Amino acid sequence: MDNFMELLLHSLRAFGITILQFVPNLLAMLIIFIAGYLFSRLIKLLFLRVFRIINFDSWCDKAGLTAIIRKGDIWSKPSDVFGGLIYWFLIILFLVIGLSALRLQTIDNLISQFFLYIPRAFSALVILIAGYIFAGFISRAVLITAVNSGYHYAKILAEAVRLLLIVLILAMALEQLRIAPGIVIAAFSIVFGGIILALAIAFGVGGIDAAKRIINGGEGRPVSPESKDKKKNNEKERDAEYF
Repeated sequence: MDNFMELLLHSLRAFGITILQFVPNLLAMLIIFIAGYLFSRLIKLLFLRVFRIINFDSWCDKAGLTAIIRKGDIWSKPSDVFGGLIYWFLIILFLVIGLSALRLQTIDNLISQFFLYIPRAFSALVILIAGYIFAGFISRAVLITAVNSGYHYAKILAEAVRLLLIVLILAMALEQLRIAPGIVIAAFSIVFGGIILALAIAFGVGGIDAAKRIINGGEGRPVSPESKDKKKNNEKERDAEYF
């Protein structure tokens, strides 16, 4: 019985010592969280004021960034969007710093992996943003070219090109993040092949009229008066030679 009580007291004493050693780390984490929250809000307000001073929203309107944000179904002002991104970046940063103050081996390993993953996440984000802008630019160029060429399915063609580029960019971003690369490659192959097939069918259907005109020797195209006179003269010369 005495051995049991001694073992119990020893366990409780060890637990109490562990708690007492852990309390300062816990308090440090809470202080870092609170200070980080206040600092993040202060920096956000500071950036919003700077954005208003330099007319950041007007600059975004002229540069086309506002239109890009609207396409993403985000209706806040560009200054609010970028201010929010800065705020949440600082919140996550202080959250990681606060968790590291606990000095737990498991959390330290997760934090190390998190910081190693940040460059990949940043690269994927840059690929998505730049790729989205590039896809929109190419889609608009295809639309203008197709409309000027008289193609009946210009809008469908432009959207198909845009979708094709977005799928390609998304696959590149996921590959950069190393998220299930085998599944990503298989899914990309299926979607890419489907879009190519759809484009081929669209070109085939849209090119029926053009093919008919080519086969019929240009029938249906406008003919100038000079061409008509030249054609009549050629017919008269052939008739004269025949008779």
